[in-house]
This record gives sequence, C-alpha cells and structure tokens, in this order.
Amino acid sequence: MEGMTNSAVALADTAAYAAAVEEASRAAAAYYATGESALDDDAYDRLARGIAAYEEAHPQEVLADSPTGKVAGGTAVGDVPHTVPMLSLDNVFSAEQFATWTASLERRIGRPVAAWSVEPKLDGLAVAARYREGRLERLITRGDGTAGEDVSHAIGTVVGLPAELAEPVTIELRGEILMTAEQFERANTARTAHGGAPFANARNGAAGTLRAKDRAYTVEMTFFAYGVVALPDSGETATALAELPHGETLTYAAGLGVHTAGETVVAPRTLATVEEVQARIEEIASLRASLSFGIDGIVIKADLAADRRDAGSGSRAPRWAIAYKLPAVEKVTRLLGVEWNVGRTGIIAPRAVLEPVEIDGSTVGYATLHNPADITRRDLRVGDHVMVYKAGDIIPRIEAPVAHLRTGEEQPIAFPESCPQCGSEIDTSEQRWRCVRGRDCRLVASVSYAAGRDQLDIEGLGATRVVQLVDAGLVKDFADLFALEREQLLALERMGETSTDNLLTAIDAARRQPLSRVFCALGVRGTGRSMSRRIARYFADMDRIRAADAEALQRVDGIGKEKAAAVVAELVELAPLIDKLVAAGLTMTEPGATPPPEPGEEGAEGADGTADGAAGGETGSAGGADAGPLDGMTVVVTGAMTGALEKLSRNQMNELIERAGGRSSSSVSKRTTLLVAGEKAGSKRAKAEDLGVRISGPEEFAALVAAFLPDAV
Repeated sequence: MEGMTNSAVALADTAAYAAAVEEASRAAAAYYATGESALDDDAYDRLARGIAAYEEAHPQEVLADSPTGKVAGGTAVGDVPHTVPMLSLDNVFSAEQFATWTASLERRIGRPVAAWSVEPKLDGLAVAARYREGRLERLITRGDGTAGEDVSHAIGTVVGLPAELAEPVTIELRGEILMTAEQFERANTARTAHGGAPFANARNGAAGTLRAKDRAYTVEMTFFAYGVVALPDSGETATALAELPHGETLTYAAGLGVHTAGETVVAPRTLATVEEVQARIEEIASLRASLSFGIDGIVIKADLAADRRDAGSGSRAPRWAIAYKLPAVEKVTRLLGVEWNVGRTGIIAPRAVLEPVEIDGSTVGYATLHNPADITRRDLRVGDHVMVYKAGDIIPRIEAPVAHLRTGEEQPIAFPESCPQCGSEIDTSEQRWRCVRGRDCRLVASVSYAAGRDQLDIEGLGATRVVQLVDAGLVKDFADLFALEREQLLALERMGETSTDNLLTAIDAARRQPLSRVFCALGVRGTGRSMSRRIARYFADMDRIRAADAEALQRVDGIGKEKAAAVVAELVELAPLIDKLVAAGLTMTEPGATPPPEPGEEGAEGADGTADGAAGGETGSAGGADAGPLDGMTVVVTGAMTGALEKLSRNQMNELIERAGGRSSSSVSKRTTLLVAGEKAGSKRAKAEDLGVRISGPEEFAALVAAFLPDAV
C-alpha cells in the first residue's frame, strides 16, 4: 500500500538500546494503564522496530525488560488470571512483509492456508467479558496477557455488551472497548463540565473511563467482540467452539446479542487467496476516514480451526494471525501559536499553528480549532504538546493537549479584542465570534464567492478584478455588479474593450441563474450548495423563502430548529441586498419546482402533521418539486463522468440529481439508494458494494435522467 512506513529508530550502541527499552516500557505501561502515553502510535511502532532490529543483531544483549517478548509491551500484571493467555499480535507494515509472513505460516503448517478471515483492527482497549450461564459476571483488561485488572464496575456503561446473552452459555467474549466519535465528544463535554481536562483522543478516553470509579457522571463506551473463548466449565459449548471457523465464531457471538465487527461497514470477510486478502486490506484502508470509530490496522487470521492448531502460538502472539498496520492518522506535536482569520461572512475563526509533523503521508502545519469556546473547553495553551488527528481529506484537528507533558512554561491563548481584519468590535454573543460589520468586513471575499463557479458563475471576475471594483467604489455588495456600465469598466486599469464586453456578457448571463444559485450566492450561514438547492426546490420562489418562519423552514430536509432560526434572522439582515437583486432582474424562481401547499389548503399536512412534500429523512426529496425518475432516492456521485455527463461539474451533477427529484449526498451510507460510479471510483464504490447499494455507470444514469439534462449537454 502507498504511504506505508517501515522505518525504525536506529540504535547505535548498547546505551541507546537500553534507553530505548526503558522509553518503550514506560510508554507501554502508561498506554495500557491510562491511555496517556507520551508516544503516539507511529513513534512507538518505530521505537519497537528499532529495538527488535537491535536485538536480532545482538541477541546476547537482550534485556529482560524489553517489550519485544512481552504481551502488550510489558504492562503491569493484573490480579485476575486469564483462563487462556490473552496474547497480542505481531505486526507487518507492507504488502511485501505480509507476503513473507503468509509464506512462513504455510511452511509451518505444511500446506496452504485454506481460508483467511480479514477484519478491522479496532483502536481501543482489549478486554475479556466472562459470562456464566448467560449472565455477565466479570470484565477484565488484557494486562500482561496472563492476568488483567478487574474493571467490572464499568458493566452497564458499555454498548454492545449485554448483561444477559440470548442463550444461557458459559463463555468468555474477547474484544475491544472503544469510544465512537460521538461518544468521545460527549465524554469530553461531560468531563470538562465537571472540572476535568479533556481526553487527548478516543483511545485515551476509553482507557481512562474503563478504569474510573465513583465518578459523578457516566460516560458511554462501545464493545466489539473479536473472539470467543470456552471457560473450564463451558461443557459442550467448549467442544463446539473449538472446531468453529473464526468467521462462524463471530456469527455465533452476534447471535448471542453481542456487538461484533460484522455490524460495521467493514465487516469481516473470509477469503481464499493472499491476493484477495491484499485487495480487502486496501478496501478497509480506504474506508477508514468514513468510520465512526478508530482503526489502526487490519487483522488477518487463519480461519479454520485445524490451521490455527497446527500453527500454534508463541509466548506473546499467535502464529496464525497478524496485524497489518496502517499509517498513523494522529501524532503528538507542539502548538506554536494561534492565528485568527476572518471569513467572508465576518466569522472569526481560530487556526492552530503547529510544529510541522508528518501524518498519513503529508506534512501538517495547521489544524482547525473551531471557535474560542472550543479552545477554552479543551484548555489549550501555546507551547502545549497536542494530539493532532487527520483522516482522509478531513482538515486536521487538535483532539486535546497532552496534559501530563506540560512543563509549566505553556502560555494562555490570547483571544482578539477587536476584529483582526478591520479593527471593528466583535460580536461574542454566540460560540462562533463575528465581526460586527459582517460581510462588509470581507467585501472582496463575499463578492468573489457570489461570482464563483458554483454560485453565479461570472467568468472573468476573479479576486483581482473584484479588488479593482471595490477600490474604485463601484461595488459595495455583489448586487452592484449588475449596475456596472461599460464606461466605468473601460476606465479601470487593464480593462480593454474585449475583456469589458466579455465581463458584461457574463454578468448578464448570471441574471438567468436559477434561484438555488442566487440563494447560495447570498452566503447565508449554515447553508451551502446542497442546502441552497433544497431550500429553493422546497419553496420554489424567493418571496416564499423570505416569508417563511422558522417552523416552515424546518420542513426542509436537514434544517433543525436552531439553523432555521438563524436562517430567518439572516434573511432579514440580507433584505436590502435581496431587494437590489430583484430590481436587477435576477431569477427568483427554481425551474421544475412547485410551491408547497399553503397552511389550511387541502393536503397541506400529512398524517404526521408535517407538510406534504417535505423531506422527512435522508431519502426524501427536498420539497415541492414535481416527481421525477429519482423521486425519493438518495444519490452519490464518485469518479470521473463520461459521455453525456463528462462536462458537468460535481455541483452541476448534484443539481441534476435534485432536478430529477432525488437528493444528492457526498457520502455512501445505509440510506444511499444509488451510487453513480465513473472512472477511477475508489472507496465509495467499495463501501457501496459492502452495503449492497445499487451502482450505476454514467451512461445508464444519463439515460435515466435524460429529460432533466441541461440543454448545453
């Protein structure tokens, strides 16, 4: 796989080796005790590989404290013995290393492995859940593999680990306890509300929460089983479990009412060849960014019991399973400072300046900080060591400071007292601070946005030209563009007759853009391209949008109570601008859309009290549009389009979907009805196949929506 790393810390001599062993042992103990290791995953892996390489070259110098021969890197021994050792997994970091490992395993058992089970490696805390006659009796951490810590006090706070199984069996379920992204956010909110420091990441949160006793608040976690172990008094269950293939073991666990990885979008698969396994590894890795929980690799296991028995286990890891580690998506680095940037609507957004760090194949020097309240909640300080997280194309963000690495020299982050752009006062009444001048503070950005390709699409009106118009006093908002005269433009520097006429032609063409584009150009906070289309399709014309109250706006799919109130308030603020646009002759209706029934009209309300035509969920169409071939469908587009769709931008594709009665979405989920997959479709196609979503090629889709294609296509 591209981006994989096989680097190791180079250890030059015995002293360096001894120091590395001490650092790794200390980090492992902290990781498994509280989750608050000073090393991130990538740093620990490189250190461990360096130790292993040194020991291979100098076997006579191996220290007793070395983590290479110990389960979980040599964590503290717990007080509850495991009935069967709870081992760790060895790691590989590339396709070549994986191929070498599989060849070694097949040499060991003397035959090809009959089947492989492939599943995500969940980034949580390994536990054993003991059930006696179907009732959850005890919860134990991995510890050093031979004994673990009793954390039974956490029973009842873990989703996916029922107090009673569907059958009265005596078994031990082994798996990972973790926090989903949503659980992690809720945990930090509760923790900071009670005076605690926020967790650095979800793994830390799970580790700390699992061991916490007598807290004044409760934090929810999630369990996923990866194995089932028979206890000494399991009876016939033990015999049956011993012969089950691994995949069937997980099916058995799920049947008992326990969460397994089979309930996620990266469900385990049983595959026949190493080539199929490698392809599945690529698929799971591509889905990583879309998951609601962390994974740090993929686990590959010999599926059949006979292969596992013949392979056996070492003192620290089974020989029939391996962890294929993925590149790190989180690293520890230092927060050097905070920049305050002003957006086109006047929002003042903080951005973290970081000591550059390599994450998932790219150098990260900045991260989002959301808003001042977020900085305060996370108790961030300049000079802090911080955990930075990055997944896929998502903007890097800071999870939290690594509080135990503080030296006392860290400084509070200074919040601006006036607008960093224009020096005006700041409205701090909401979580997101805003310059009191709003859009006027960033007039150039606001006009440039309105003229952009996905809004009014005024060709030739780039930021440089907008600056000229603003500096010349010709434009005070984007409605003024439609009042520009030829002589005014010719008087500007570098504006000849041809460029002037072309610009005026493009501005005139913008008058014919549909309402959805005009509304998007307004830049109403909380509404982008997709939401603007839904609003325009639902209300059909600008007058109805402006007359709508918060209750009416909530009938549009995706608009909740708070957003509805904000949109109403902002439309009042934008009234003078909208009036100017109406006077300038811009289109204030949405083609193909029909207005929703007025209150009191027949059919105005359905049985559930909501307006007919309002999209009640992700699969609904967004309002008063006539039914089309995609009515009620949620459609995702991925890859390069060909044929009749080749010249359409992604935004134009989304507009086409909604004109045809569907709802466009950017991500594949269980609610997706159709995926339009063009050339080089990647992770979204793989996810759609996993979920059984219908997949269409560009030609088939173009035929389906032919009546709604733009005239120019």
